[in-house]
Amino acid sequence: MKLYGYFRSSAAYRVRIALNLKGLSADNEYIHLQKGAQTMSDYLSVNPQGLVPALVDDGNVILQSLAICEYLDEQHPEPPLLPADALGRARVRALSQAIACEIHPLNNLRVLKYLTGELGLADDVKSRWYQHWVAEGFRGLEGLLTDRPGTGKYCHGNTPGLADICLVPQVFNARRFDCDLTPYPTVVRIANSLNELPAFADAAPEKQPDAA
Repeated sequence: MKLYGYFRSSAAYRVRIALNLKGLSADNEYIHLQKGAQTMSDYLSVNPQGLVPALVDDGNVILQSLAICEYLDEQHPEPPLLPADALGRARVRALSQAIACEIHPLNNLRVLKYLTGELGLADDVKSRWYQHWVAEGFRGLEGLLTDRPGTGKYCHGNTPGLADICLVPQVFNARRFDCDLTPYPTVVRIANSLNELPAFADAAPEKQPDAA
C-alpha cells in the first residue's frame, strides 16, 4: 500500500491512525500542501480533486478519509472500527460525519487560504472564523457524547473506533488555533485518553517525517 498524505492534514491523520490500529503499514508519499504539490499533474493523475489522503492498494486508488478507513476495516476486519450492531454503527458514523463533514470542511487549509488570499482577510479574522466554527461544531459534539448511553471511555464504548479516529485530529487542530476547549470536557477527556494509545500518539503530525 502507498499513502499520499501531509503531516498536518486532518484527513491524512485519520488514515494514519486507522492503519496503526489495524497494525498495517504503507509506503508514504508526502504531498506538501503549503507548497502546492497537490496541484501538480503527477498528483492530480492520482486524485483529480487535488486533496489528500489517497491510498493506493494493489493498484487501486481509494479516496476520501472515511471511505479509506471503512475500506481498511472491510479488508482487515480485526480490530473492527465499527460496532457489531446496526444502531451502534449508525451512531459511530454520525459522530464521524459530524466532525469530518460539518466541522472540518469549514476550516480546511484551502478555505483558510481563500479567506486570507482572495478575500484579503487579516490573520486574526481568519482565526476568529476558525474558532467560531469549531465552537459551533464542538458544542453539538459535546451534546452527542455527554451522558449518552453509547459513550464510554471513548466516543462509543471502550474500544477506539472510527469516531475516535476523527475526533483526535480535530482536537489537535483546535488546540493549534488556540480554541477554548473548556466548554467541552467530554470531548477533551476522550481525546486525551486516546492520545495515550500508541496508535494515536504515533500518528501525530509532529512525529511524521515530513513535519520537518
